[in-house]
Amino acid sequence: MSVNRQRPLLSRRSLIAGSAGLALGGTLSNQARADEADLLLPDAAGQLGDMAPTPAPALTFGTPAGKRLSLAAFRGHVLLVNLWATWCPPCVAELPTFAALAPRMAAFGGLVLPVSIDVGGTPVVRAFYARHKITDLPVLTDPSGKDLDILDTNAVPVTLLITPQGLLAGRVEGAANWDTPGVLAILKKLAGGDSAAPREKQII
Repeated sequence: MSVNRQRPLLSRRSLIAGSAGLALGGTLSNQARADEADLLLPDAAGQLGDMAPTPAPALTFGTPAGKRLSLAAFRGHVLLVNLWATWCPPCVAELPTFAALAPRMAAFGGLVLPVSIDVGGTPVVRAFYARHKITDLPVLTDPSGKDLDILDTNAVPVTLLITPQGLLAGRVEGAANWDTPGVLAILKKLAGGDSAAPREKQII
């Protein structure tokens, strides 16, 4: 596993009280902002070292409908699970790259699951998506921050790569550019290659 702790990370416990105004503004499209991130963020593919797959952590998160889901509900899909917050500038910088990548992952049944730790929950995330014109990502929340405890971290963003078999195959701490050919190649390989048929999404 390759983790670069020098890249931007923000502590939830140190910033959550006064950071609501830190989210970056702007109304560019997902792809335009993802292209902008090319110049600012390292390629996430370079952060995903060779990691022996291990059982995925028992993360859970809520949906706008009030459902509580676990990663087991998405077995059969290659997943990128991103813990983030609207008040975290590094999170905001990388989120458009997830939004741009999500439709490409859908072609082979892959899913991006961005889990917000904002204490305001769904309304805060929906408002953020609306401001930033994000339409290709689901609204998922963990306002309790329990998932951070499960991952034994106090900072966001942190992203997990989960195989269709439900195994943890990679972990990246800090912001990165996920909409790159290298990342897509890794995801396609885990999903079974270009010929992998799209699978039906779980209802989120």
